[in-house]
Amino acid sequence: MAAAWARQAANLARISSPKLASSSSSTSQASSLIHRRGLAGGGDHHGPPKVNFWEDPMSPSKWKEEHFVIISLTGWGLLFYGGYKFFTGGKKDKEEKVGDAAH
Repeated sequence: MAAAWARQAANLARISSPKLASSSSSTSQASSLIHRRGLAGGGDHHGPPKVNFWEDPMSPSKWKEEHFVIISLTGWGLLFYGGYKFFTGGKKDKEEKVGDAAH
């Protein structure tokens, strides 16, 4: 965090400092205005490339992060919904059958 702040301060000082008149002053001025992205590099480029989950469904470690999150949340949702239906769904059916037989 401190390194990023120091880099921003150095870039600001470089932009605001007066430039000496020379033949390449416009080039050096333009190059000093180029913004470096720092830590926003766009992902982890180390290790094996990530694949879509349908390309290798049996190895979740190779999946793209967003695919892993979607599948994991879907699985947990189905687990909770199935548990809810298992523990509460059967009671409603028994009550309805008893009520229908009495009439």
